This record gives sequence, C-alpha cells and structure tokens, in this order.
Amino acid sequence: MATGHTVTSFDARLVRADTPLLARVVHGRTITYLDSGASSLQPRAVIEAMSRYYELRHANVHRAVYQTAGEATAVYEGAREAVARFINAPGGANEIVFTKNATESFNLLAKSWGFANLKPGDVVLLTEMEHHANIVPWFQLREVTGIEVRFIPVTDDFRLDLSNIDELMRGVKLVSVTAMSNVLGTITPVKELAAIAHRHGALIAIDGAQSVAQGPTDVTDLDIDFFIFSAHKMLGPTGIGIFWTREEILADMPPFLGGGGMIADVRTDGYTPASGPTRFEAGTPPIAEAAGLSAAVLYLEGLGMDNVAAHERSLTGDALTRLALEFEGRVRIIGPSDTTDRGGVLSLDVEGVHPHDVAQILDQFGVCVRPGHHCAKPLMRRFGLAATVRASYGPYSLVEDTDVLLEALGQAVTMFG
Repeated sequence: MATGHTVTSFDARLVRADTPLLARVVHGRTITYLDSGASSLQPRAVIEAMSRYYELRHANVHRAVYQTAGEATAVYEGAREAVARFINAPGGANEIVFTKNATESFNLLAKSWGFANLKPGDVVLLTEMEHHANIVPWFQLREVTGIEVRFIPVTDDFRLDLSNIDELMRGVKLVSVTAMSNVLGTITPVKELAAIAHRHGALIAIDGAQSVAQGPTDVTDLDIDFFIFSAHKMLGPTGIGIFWTREEILADMPPFLGGGGMIADVRTDGYTPASGPTRFEAGTPPIAEAAGLSAAVLYLEGLGMDNVAAHERSLTGDALTRLALEFEGRVRIIGPSDTTDRGGVLSLDVEGVHPHDVAQILDQFGVCVRPGHHCAKPLMRRFGLAATVRASYGPYSLVEDTDVLLEALGQAVTMFG
C-alpha cells in the first residue's frame, strides 16, 4: 500500500506498515503510538504529496500566471474541494475556509461572526467538557461585547446533562460544543442538540477535531451551522485547520485578518474584501499543508470512515474491559465505561501516581501517551483532577498496542505501589 490513492479496503496492519514513524525504535522498543488524540501520524501518501509540491510546483497561489504557479493553485483549491466532499458541505468548496488550526478557526468564529452578530446579554452555550479553544475566544468576546457564556453540565457518568436544556437555552444565540470530548471520549448527541438549538432560534457550531478522524462526518445530515477541525488529527500535517459554514452565513461575516490575498480592492480611502473563503485567508496560505490535507482525505476515504469507526470502537472496548479486570481499584477510567456513544480516547487516573510519572514509565516501554490537563481545565476541575494520562487510538493502532500499554501500566503501578 504505497499511497493513499491505492487503498481499497481497511486493514490496520497495512495502515501501520504505511506509516513510517511507527517503525522507529526508542529505548530498545518499537514505538507504541497512543497519542493520536493530540496529533495523528502521517502515512506515506501525505508525506509524498507535500514533497511533490515542494519538489515540482512550489509557488504562491492565486497570483502568478506561470505553469507551476497554476499547478500550485490547483493543488490548494483541490484541497478545498476534497474537504467539502469529505464532510458533505452542501455548498461545496465555496464554504471551506483554511486557517492554521482549529484554535484559529474558533477565533474566526468568535471574532468575526460573534462580534458582528452578538450583542450585550446574548448567550453562547458551551459544555463543561470543551477544549480551551472553544472557551477562551468566547470569554474574550464577553470582555468586549458583554455577552454571557453559559455551560451545559456533565453528569457523574461522563455524559452531557440535558435535563434542564430548555432553561439553559434562554437567550442563547449560539450553541458551540464538541462532537467528542478529547478527555472523556464522550460522543455528543449533535443532531439532537442541533434540533434544540434551531427550535430556540439559535445556531450551532461543532468542534470536530476529535470526531472527524474517528467516523463519518456529514454536516448536511447533522443540520449544523459551523464545523471546525484540524488536519493533523486526521492523518494530515500540522499548520492547517478547517472552518466550515453555510455559504449564506460566510457571505455576511466580516474579515478576521487583513492584508494581501483577502482583498478585492484597496484604495487610499479604504478597502473592499474578496468574496468567498479567500476573504478570511490573508497572506500566503499553507499550500504544502493543503496538499498533505488533500492526500489525507483521499487516504481516509480509501479506508472507509465506517471501517475506521468500527476498528477504533473494537480497540476501545477491548481496552476498557482489560483495564477494569487487570487494574481494579488502581486505575480509574475518566470517561464512559463502555463503547456506547464513545470514541477511542482513554483518560486514566492511576491511584497515588502523578500522570507525568506514569507517562515517563510508559515512555521506557516505547509507549507514547499524553499526561496533563489536555486543554480542558474546567472539565478537570469538575472531576477533582489536575491531570490524567491519556491514551488515544488511530487507524494504525492494534490490539498489540494495548498489550504494551497494559504491560507498561503494570510496571508503573508496581513501581509506585
């Protein structure tokens, strides 16, 4: 399986063989990569696509008329088309804006759409399990405009508490929630929340950074208004994020950044912004990264997102069962205990051991995990935690990865017992 263009079915072992970094040996062990929730690994198809751009057609886009510049523009705009297809954007490529990451996309949402549409007293409704990227920009907007930021609570069994949702929706103009918690693995009932938001006259924005690589995404079927995610969590490169909204909403949003590339005209008395996505893409864009993103989309489409979802659900279910059996009373899973509406993220609290100490022991076994608060401090406080050790799966993950994780955890528990 040399490139993503030749993938016709899903086989995690072939995906693994096609991912160069997984062949690396550290501390005498082949890497066991369980940090896909932070950043997934790139298959050769993605690396080769970026190399081809730099080797054969490196040029700035939308400007020069020579052949390689035209080819570079085609690569960049082709990525927009690929992403639109991947998420079933109803308006196609004209609804896809490229940013540098999901965090910048949320800042675009808050400081362009939010600033133009929200007034003092209007409410933005979040959840207690949001990433800081979907919290801080709204607090910043609150400081400027006087909006209210409200939170849907999380239950003791790690689900959203929607029992009081109609009361929480009073005055809400935007619901902005994650599709899948990067800490708990909890999958949000997006369609239900979209229906509730629209019934109350509000729009809904979805943080798809975790969910987009773990199963199919169809923004039309979900009936949402904004969708935000990053390439580097879906086998693509760092440095490029995606902001989607319906074309009629995008047309009314003011530019977020100013400079070259985002204008139709500049005069001594003012400027006229460009139309469409480019009005939000000031300066030289991430062209090589767009080439990599396009290759990642093709690769995932070849695997089949339903297949990827089934694979990660199987791995997660196996891990949940084995963790409960082998570490009863010593390792607490911070998240749902089964795979119902749950993704491939396992946040662990090892009794009496700091998460960074656990992660260092795991590293000696070649296991890559993430200790910390995962940019979700409100959620950590909700459950009385400072941090957890998070393991997260990807389409290249195997049951053998869980074997090594449990072996290394056993060493950590014994060492600090």
